[in-house]
Amino acid sequence: MNEALLRSLTPSVLAILVRRGADFAAAEDAVQDALVEAVRVWPAGRGDPIWDAKGWLVTVAWRKFLDQARSDAARRRREDLVVEEPPPGPTPAVDDTLQLYFLCAHPSLTPSSAVALTLRAVGGLTTRQIAQAYLVPEATMAQRISRAKRTVSGVRFDQPGDVATVLRVLYLVFNEGYSGDVDLAAEAIRLTRQLAAQVDHPEVAGLLALMLLHHARRAGRTAPDGSLVPLAEQDRGRWDTELIAEGVEILQAALARDRLGEFQAQAAIAALHADAPTAEETDWVQIVEWYDELLRLTDSPVVRLNRAVAIGEADGPRAGLAALAALDASLPRHAAVAAYLHERDGDLVTAARLYAEAAQKAPNLAERAYLTRQAARLNARRCR
Repeated sequence: MNEALLRSLTPSVLAILVRRGADFAAAEDAVQDALVEAVRVWPAGRGDPIWDAKGWLVTVAWRKFLDQARSDAARRRREDLVVEEPPPGPTPAVDDTLQLYFLCAHPSLTPSSAVALTLRAVGGLTTRQIAQAYLVPEATMAQRISRAKRTVSGVRFDQPGDVATVLRVLYLVFNEGYSGDVDLAAEAIRLTRQLAAQVDHPEVAGLLALMLLHHARRAGRTAPDGSLVPLAEQDRGRWDTELIAEGVEILQAALARDRLGEFQAQAAIAALHADAPTAEETDWVQIVEWYDELLRLTDSPVVRLNRAVAIGEADGPRAGLAALAALDASLPRHAAVAAYLHERDGDLVTAARLYAEAAQKAPNLAERAYLTRQAARLNARRCR
């Protein structure tokens, strides 16, 4: 039984059932039943190269759906619509996976539900795998996915989907981290590659480039003891040069189309970091210019915060602090940025206090430990 083949076919089989008239929840149940059947019978010699694996799954899943529809009195009306079973034969080579992306990014879903449903329906992950990735009980994740499926049941694919919403869901998947037995960053890259193969849009390419460029630095982000290593201190020899080259190539092709979007701008900033042989050789002036472009596209407070750091590197820490002064101090990581800029400006007392304050607000243990060490380091320097 080829598990990779099953996983790759699941989204398109599910989309076919929905397109034929099954609601999402019933279709998903039928596809899961078909997958169980495939696991049971496929090892018995399904190795013929001309065998239509997708067609087999569609046929079995559709029959499972019809069986359930016929046995449920509450679904009699739907049965009238779908009672005629399509004739057997090769499944048309139409890929409906894109429609699933749009369905899973439906505006009525919360971001966390949209991500979970995308991982389940498009990524082909099990509920257990998704729960482990999110570090929540499997029952909790099952409830979340069930609610999401009920929400989108009855939604028809009669309107164009919002690519921007799909991209935001995929970006959320990428940023979820690396927990459990599923690497969500790698999974997000896989799904975004899949989307890029179906959608000719520069922002889809921009997001893929951004993911690749960030992922390329992954090995350098932590020390052997698991502690966080900031960008300026990372061993660039551990960065994945092949991923960087691929990301830059994809980005350049996207930028050449002259339809700039926020993911392309973010990827351009990531490319400038990746291109610098050392932290000292980073082109901070150009990075500030890209942040200016990004602000024109989004006017995000988080972008303004990152821009303040870049200004501090390009024009000096006091210029960075002046840019920071215009921002709300309650912004996530505001205290950490302020601490860094004050340290660079020589104000170690203020920097140590702000590092300790930032550590209390850190979103994860690794970041908290890093900021606590920074505060301790500066306090030790003052006591010498």
